[in-house]
Amino acid sequence: MPLRKSSASEPPQQLGLAWDAPGLIAGVDEAGRGPLAGPVVAAAVILDELNPIAGLGDSKTLSEKKRERLFDEIRAKALCCCIAEASVEEIDQLNILQATLLAMRRAVEGLRLKPAKVLVDGNRLPVLKVPAEAIVKGDALVQAISAASILAKVTRDRQCLAMHETHPEYGFATHKGYPTADHLAALRAHGVSAWHRRSFAPVRQILETSAP
Repeated sequence: MPLRKSSASEPPQQLGLAWDAPGLIAGVDEAGRGPLAGPVVAAAVILDELNPIAGLGDSKTLSEKKRERLFDEIRAKALCCCIAEASVEEIDQLNILQATLLAMRRAVEGLRLKPAKVLVDGNRLPVLKVPAEAIVKGDALVQAISAASILAKVTRDRQCLAMHETHPEYGFATHKGYPTADHLAALRAHGVSAWHRRSFAPVRQILETSAP
């Protein structure tokens, strides 16, 4: 059918989709920007409105036991989800912000279903091929972002446990890579491991002081 021409008195018709077009909404969040070691992990989740999940919230406010339970429930009930990461090498090469955005983009692009819109926790957006909106404190406000924060947090915590098994001297199982006093003391005592982010100041300083 040909488009009807508008008269001069009519407002111009807008072609294309509206910004808030109906469709699938994906929530995106990350875990691991602040630690001195390990990859940064991001997750993207499209929830099923007909199969709600009770108890979703900011992963940092939930107990480890509850996060683990919700992790399995999200994986079982969501329409689709994807967990992705950026490696330690990519963090050191790009910087932590760009590596985080890269992990987020990988998570969105890995979704089995294409969302009509993506809601991202925080105030920065990855480069995406779909409309997106950044929401400060979104992990506490938007259920899909809450779900993504839980998937990312649990995945990274499990990676830290695996890191601990290969390098127990650093205590990754306890501090999860964050710059605690114990972690910094272990770095001074044992040097820098392959898991550590060499571009982060505390790690870089130890490398510099230990250099011949």
